Amino acid sequence: MSKAIPAAASSAAEIHQKRLRRYILLSILASGVVIGLKLIAYLVTGSVGLLSDTLESLSNVVSALIALVALTLAARPADADHEYGHGKIEYISSSAQAGMILITAVSIVAPSVARLVQPQPIDQVGYGTVLATASALITLAVSLTLRRAGRLYRSIALEGEARQMLVDVFTTIGVIVGVVAVSLTGWQQLDPLIGLAIGGYVVYSGIDLLRRSALGLTDSALPNDEHMQIKAVLGSYKSDGVEYHALRTRQAGALGFMTVHILVPGGWTIRQGHALSERIERDIQHKLPHVHVTTHIEPAEDASSWQDVGLERPAESFDTETLP
Repeated sequence: MSKAIPAAASSAAEIHQKRLRRYILLSILASGVVIGLKLIAYLVTGSVGLLSDTLESLSNVVSALIALVALTLAARPADADHEYGHGKIEYISSSAQAGMILITAVSIVAPSVARLVQPQPIDQVGYGTVLATASALITLAVSLTLRRAGRLYRSIALEGEARQMLVDVFTTIGVIVGVVAVSLTGWQQLDPLIGLAIGGYVVYSGIDLLRRSALGLTDSALPNDEHMQIKAVLGSYKSDGVEYHALRTRQAGALGFMTVHILVPGGWTIRQGHALSERIERDIQHKLPHVHVTTHIEPAEDASSWQDVGLERPAESFDTETLP
């Protein structure tokens, strides 16, 4: 038995997507302000670390625009060609964001290597660090807001944008430390070394986001804690003589999907089996409202029921003798 997503739930999903788009617009606005501050700081100091940091912030704007398009498309209702909705578009967005992060890493490493070979002095450290600190505080506030919203609405596109901005915060902090350290020690190579360290961290962050995106595109299972909640609900019916197997779950953007076979006494009526399915689906969706539940009732006494556990069930396992 499959529970279709009601129109009300679809409308609520559209409202959520509109809210997510507002968060992305906030990210774009904040990134524009931050880029301006960092660019001024670079022009004042001449620090290659600040230049790298400015380029990293510029990629945030491109990443946010990608996320905005993805969230707009993901909000589209299910149709004949996409009967499970368009939620997986978010994984495409987060993959593109990961690519942007990796490109940013190259733009950071290249000038850092050049400046390491030919060191240059840093000027006006005080003005530069004040501007960079202000940009970091703005970025931190927005990134934490986006991360909280991404987790609340289960949006990997929004989480990807938050990850991109949080990387920006860490790179800015690293640059500030490098600029101040150069001014105190006079060791000019320290500035590009900080840039290289930042580039390495950005590469790690991009690869991690790319891994999560790939998992989503390949129908990864629901998180372990949600899987355990589902098993707890199913296990609570064991005292009624009800068993289950062939539990499968997957994620598609903000939605989760699960199927399970419920084994009941063979003497039960269709009405009894239907009522049980309704209760199980209600209990699971009470704990996990974003999960779409599909149940399949089978008689526990039938040997073929216990063989029906794999995705590719052998044809010989079907018990044709039990057919009317």
